[in-house]
Amino acid sequence: MLDFIYYPVSGIMWVWHWLFSHVTPNSPGGDGIAWALSVVFLVFTLRAILYKPFVKQIRTTKKMQEINPQLQAIRKKYAKDRVKMTEEMQKLQKEHGFNPMLGCLPMLLQIPVFIGLFHVLRSFNRMGTGMGQLGMSAAETRSQGNYVFSAEQVQNFLDARLFGVPLSSYLVEPATEFQAFVEPGSPIDFTRPQIAFVVIPMMIVASIATHLNSRASVARQPEAALENPQTRMMNNLALYVFPIGILVTGPFFPVAILLYWMSNNIWTYGQQHIVFGHIAKEEEEAKLLKQEKLKANAPKPGARPDRKKKPAATNTNGADSTNVSLSKDGSSDKAGTDGVDADASPDESTTAAADTGAGAKPKPGQKPTRPGAGAAPGKKQNHNRGSRSTAKRGNKRGGKR
Repeated sequence: MLDFIYYPVSGIMWVWHWLFSHVTPNSPGGDGIAWALSVVFLVFTLRAILYKPFVKQIRTTKKMQEINPQLQAIRKKYAKDRVKMTEEMQKLQKEHGFNPMLGCLPMLLQIPVFIGLFHVLRSFNRMGTGMGQLGMSAAETRSQGNYVFSAEQVQNFLDARLFGVPLSSYLVEPATEFQAFVEPGSPIDFTRPQIAFVVIPMMIVASIATHLNSRASVARQPEAALENPQTRMMNNLALYVFPIGILVTGPFFPVAILLYWMSNNIWTYGQQHIVFGHIAKEEEEAKLLKQEKLKANAPKPGARPDRKKKPAATNTNGADSTNVSLSKDGSSDKAGTDGVDADASPDESTTAAADTGAGAKPKPGQKPTRPGAGAAPGKKQNHNRGSRSTAKRGNKRGGKR
């Protein structure tokens, strides 16, 4: 029924066994080592294929943590309208390029491989009568092929030993099935305590490795994500339930499956270290680049800010309030200002015009000037003195006459 899984899994395992069988030919325990390495590198092959999806999973998880406050706000806002809540959440996820399926893809793809390997390993010994077993005799099971493996390779697998026990043996396996692991009529060369001596340490190592990997993953989560009840529940499952589950189900797993589980955890630990380190380096480089841009746009120390000059004020007619006009005698005078000496210098007259112009604010201590007022008092005195001296001259001339 699941041949589309069993054949690829057994095919990858066949390739690695063929390679390692040429590396360790005729060495003590060489067959067991070659078969064990074929299982280990089956794991490594699968995880190498899933490397890019794993990286996307990490990035998706981090992006979900970033938009989680917005998702919580949407849930709170549309708590009574599930349809609108779903639409807004999908819209937000689409805007940020978030795909929830990417976060589950690596785990989903590992499940069929695990099931396939478990079935292929059990199919080397088909004496069992449980689900998926055919209830064959020892002679029949040793003479039947196993998917891509020939009957000769099946016999080689059943005769191979790792630490003195068969790779497809498990702790609670019925003793009647032990006969498949030896030639017909030969005595059994291993015992159940020997299986326990190999299986129990592997169960403990696999359980601890699962806990450590989950712990390293949880430690990288931000505090905001840890406050989410769903996240806390998933973290507790990964930290405690899954490791304990390995200890509970370990007696039912063949030696090769526990070897698969240990190898998978070793790969996961190294891969997490590499991927998270690479992402942290990218974030640090992006942060430094942003700081450099801000530093480049900031004004230099001691430099004055570049302020735009304001345009000169104009009167209602659109002309400058300090327009220059020519007097009758040809000297320049400031037009439109009252009380400004025509003989004053341009700077003085301009200052006076600015000080006494319409709408100008008087300086502290200065008396306001009235519109249409005459010349400055000093000029008036000079004018009167000139008039008196002219009158006296006229009188004198008249007296002489």
